[in-house]
Amino acid sequence: MPGLIRKQLYVSKKQDMLLKQRAAQWGVSEAELVRQAIEFYLVPGIYPPRDLSAWEREKSFISARAQELGGTDEPAGWKREELYDGRRTG
Repeated sequence: MPGLIRKQLYVSKKQDMLLKQRAAQWGVSEAELVRQAIEFYLVPGIYPPRDLSAWEREKSFISARAQELGGTDEPAGWKREELYDGRRTG
């Protein structure tokens, strides 16, 4: 492959399993995943693809949990500073 340099490395069995799983999950080769990891850790400002749907799942979980506990999705009717008004001394 033009522009690429061959490297050999050893990984643990656990790392091998995780590498195979994540490569399959993201639909990339294990080599591509290793290259992305190198970029992530060694090149400032470059990050691997993020699963933006994860945040949507988290928001859904938080809303569902709040409703289970009797809360609402409405913003709080108070401000943080108001919580400390009673604690402040002259």
